[in-house]
Amino acid sequence: MESYLNDNFGDVKAKNSSDEALQRWRSLCWLVKNPKRRFRFTANLSKRFEAEAIRRSNQEKFRVAVLVSQAALQFISGLTLSSEYTVPEEVKTAGFEICAEELASIAEGRDVKKLKIHDGVEGIANKLASSYDVGIPTSEHLLNQRKEIYGINKFNETPVRGFWVFVWEALQDMTLMILAVCAFVSLLVGITLEGWPKGAHDGLGIVASILLVVLVTAISDYKQSLQFKDLDREKKKITVQVTRDGLRQKISIYDLLPGDIVHLAIGDQVPADGLFVSGFSVLINESSLTGESEPVNVNSDNPFLLSGTKVQDGSCKMLVTTVGMRTQWGKLMETLIEGGDDETPLQVKLNGVATIIGKIGLFFSVVTFSVMMQGLISRKLHEGSYWIWSGDDMMQILESFAIAVTIVVVAVPEGLPLAVTLSLAFAMKKMMKACICGKINDVGSSKETSSIGSEIPSSASSILLQSIFTNTGGEIVKNKDEKVEILGTPTDTALLEFGLLLGGNFQSERQALNIVKVEPFNSVKKRMGVVLELPNGGFRVHSKGASEIVLAGCDKVIDSNGEIVALNETSINHLKDTIDQFASEALRTLCLAYMEIENEYSAESPIPTKGYTCIGIVGIKDPVRPGVRESVAICRAAGITVRMVTGDNINTAKAIARECGILTSKGIAIEGPEFREKSEEELLKIIPNLQVMARSLPLDKHTLVKQLRTTFEEVVAVTGDGTNDAPALHEADIGLAMGIAGTEVAKESADVIILDDNFSTIVTVAKWGRSVYINIQKFVQFQLTVNVVALIVNFSSACLTGNTPLTAVQLLWVNMIMDTLGALALATEPPNDDLMKRSPVGRKGNFISNVMWRNILGQSLYQFVIIWFLQTRGKAAFRLEGPHSDLVLNTIIFNSFVFCQVFNEISCREMEKINVFKGIIENYVFVGVLACTVLFQIIIIEFLGAFANTTPLSSEQWFVSVFLGFLGMPVAAILKMIPVD
Repeated sequence: MESYLNDNFGDVKAKNSSDEALQRWRSLCWLVKNPKRRFRFTANLSKRFEAEAIRRSNQEKFRVAVLVSQAALQFISGLTLSSEYTVPEEVKTAGFEICAEELASIAEGRDVKKLKIHDGVEGIANKLASSYDVGIPTSEHLLNQRKEIYGINKFNETPVRGFWVFVWEALQDMTLMILAVCAFVSLLVGITLEGWPKGAHDGLGIVASILLVVLVTAISDYKQSLQFKDLDREKKKITVQVTRDGLRQKISIYDLLPGDIVHLAIGDQVPADGLFVSGFSVLINESSLTGESEPVNVNSDNPFLLSGTKVQDGSCKMLVTTVGMRTQWGKLMETLIEGGDDETPLQVKLNGVATIIGKIGLFFSVVTFSVMMQGLISRKLHEGSYWIWSGDDMMQILESFAIAVTIVVVAVPEGLPLAVTLSLAFAMKKMMKACICGKINDVGSSKETSSIGSEIPSSASSILLQSIFTNTGGEIVKNKDEKVEILGTPTDTALLEFGLLLGGNFQSERQALNIVKVEPFNSVKKRMGVVLELPNGGFRVHSKGASEIVLAGCDKVIDSNGEIVALNETSINHLKDTIDQFASEALRTLCLAYMEIENEYSAESPIPTKGYTCIGIVGIKDPVRPGVRESVAICRAAGITVRMVTGDNINTAKAIARECGILTSKGIAIEGPEFREKSEEELLKIIPNLQVMARSLPLDKHTLVKQLRTTFEEVVAVTGDGTNDAPALHEADIGLAMGIAGTEVAKESADVIILDDNFSTIVTVAKWGRSVYINIQKFVQFQLTVNVVALIVNFSSACLTGNTPLTAVQLLWVNMIMDTLGALALATEPPNDDLMKRSPVGRKGNFISNVMWRNILGQSLYQFVIIWFLQTRGKAAFRLEGPHSDLVLNTIIFNSFVFCQVFNEISCREMEKINVFKGIIENYVFVGVLACTVLFQIIIIEFLGAFANTTPLSSEQWFVSVFLGFLGMPVAAILKMIPVD
């Protein structure tokens, strides 16, 4: 079975599988009772093709728009343009001077002519009653007015489906439809032969069973959908920084409105259509919208920013112009949402298992029906009445056909792939050192910092504060409560806080000088630069970044007296020793430097990399969170390799990795440039022991992950998101299962996204991930046992006696126990700490393990022996006589069979441990399902006999039935003592 599954269902990847691979496994699953239900949580390939067509259309549309814009620029330069645009009355009344449709046409069409007509970006801002510095007003009345005119930043989503939709979908089951037809014919024939109500019992019994199956299935599916909706809502809690009422603040992207001033940085997703206001070195990746991989430069000449695109480099302020479904991204997202998410390899494999079992069940179903029909025909031939067919004969044929169809219902485990979604739905202060003017100082409290400030010469202090406050991607603002708030990356906020403690004034420094150019930090350059225009003429450049890189561009340094002196071997060694000292103490080191430019400087020119004066070395440390070392140890014990990938200095990375327990004595630490030079063969040799990669690029991380995916079996945890200062374990950028989380761009590379910033969550996620896998295995073990016994019992009985002990109604009840209720009980087991002591399971590992086969075959054999004994010796054992003895015996067999499943369900809570009762009381779902199963079984036996072909049992018969089921538990315990490979 495993080789068949790997050959035919094993080419689906965890992420970004080809459409061919997704289509291939679907074509193999031809035996599906209810496609709407089976494929509910799989990708809608037709919608994906539609989305790809939209991308191609966008690509062509934007290509044409660019050409038109370039042509328009040549013609409109120097011309006076007349506006033919008329402001709609309702827009004027609301206090605006441009409508939503006009705004949408400008951004989407990249219409330079229209933009010029409306007086450029600033004119658009004015017409939207906004301004660059203040943004939009936040009074509720004005915001509501803006929403009425321009709409909200939300996309059309698939509406939450009501309960009755799930009822309708459950009714689409082909086998249930066939059974419904059988029930209808049975009603007609039965009433004709025996009258009402006696003749209607069999038909009504099937109808009632169908309705019960549909109802329970719909309730389960409906609750799953609500849980996934809640999870989806959590994933969509994305915030963005905006300026409103002159205050910089964070709001949900869904609250954005035209006129908002949005602050974007490298790695961000553009949250709405808009226009570039100000910024530097902005590169936008539009591949998500157009399929075009070449990044686009966005600046004042090409100010168009489109929703859904990504900031690949640089930072900027954007004026929002169009939101929600008026954007191209909104229209594309509507189709993408309908396209759904990729199915997981586990889902695909379970579909394969369901297909195999279904084929076996169909074979047994056909053979069983053939045998039963052969028995009937043989009897007719023996009686010589093969030309005479009575109503009783028709009822027998109908019952045989209904049983055969019900065997298919039981055999095709439709709920098996859905068990994954059910289980998933249930499961989902800083310190610094600074070496300034050659002296090393610890920075902790404001008192310590003020004493440092007094030791720094005034000339050095002024240049240091200028460097901190101007060469930064962060900002110091006052929030709505008039409290000072520092915004930016952890590194930027730490430096800005240091500047405040030194007595600096952020706003004064920023307003005193004109910023000519900014080159934001990125993981390739490992530095950030800013060019300032000085009041008395000339320019000053500030540079900040990786210590060894920036220091290499310095030829002077500020000494302890505040004098600028040439760097010599002694001073260089002192600074390098300082960097190494800071790094060995797990501090992230930065070098701050500046240079004067006396000649004219063009903003088009690159910022120089040589000729700087070193201001000082700063070491920043975020204390490792409590529990990180323990979490790494737990991961290692569980067979999960934790590797640290960071942009930090190699010594800093190694120190942090040792502190966290990641870097061991036999582990390898390597720098990104060295890693990139390795051949495939060399990578294969070092990767097993590679534990730390420093000074990395995002490409290094992807290369490493790709190599690990193809080389190794299970989980890899990767830290650092490859952008900005690439913080390590103690920051918010954590990945799991070969995934990376952090910015919106980084999340796209992740298989698992952790929504908080605690590394210890990796252990929790790994535990829940394993729990999902184990729970599915438990459910499969339970379901296959029921399948094997039900098929063999009915088939063998049909062959040897000409009839089956379990009727269609009884089989439908058994199907509900093992399918929907079984999934609810076993797929929702919470995780335990023992899961992290297990070895990892490889991608190509056997899903149905030898342990499971041992339990399935052993338990199936026991149950078959019990049922067969009751069939052949039951009458004698229970001293049954008279016309109703067959009905009583079949009721005992049915009751014993059901209680075998009830107790086997308990045994399946643990596949290897004998103690299956641990934690059972805490699992309310499991206890509730068992209680409902037992209660309804009593009702079926004692009160619904006319419909379920049962009869009330005596207390002795009840005791024996339950006891025979209970004996399955010690049998399961004995089986678990049998060692398997």
